[in-house]
Amino acid sequence: MPDTQAATPESSAGDNRLKISGEVLELSALRRTPAGVPVQGFRFSHQSQQVENGLAREVSVELEAIAIGPLALFARQAVMGTQVRLEGFLAQKSLRNTKPILHVESIEFLEGH
Repeated sequence: MPDTQAATPESSAGDNRLKISGEVLELSALRRTPAGVPVQGFRFSHQSQQVENGLAREVSVELEAIAIGPLALFARQAVMGTQVRLEGFLAQKSLRNTKPILHVESIEFLEGH
């Protein structure tokens, strides 16, 4: 029988962190909230090889992401094809749309950007 650990309320409460690298596929137009805070949305693609159950597996995923405030202006430097490392948390896109979106709290441009 596999050794598994049951999640306990102490260990899983509030955990929602994602660190992922990938390629920027598309930048939306910079917008501003009613309070004037800049908001930058974009889509990115991640591809890698992961080990699952002892076997190598090719994985890929496309996600939407959003950067708010000064980070949104920093994210504007990205162009299609830019390699980035992102860190943040996942939330549903809106009250009516439960699709996940990455709220970016850290952006690192890779490959000499």
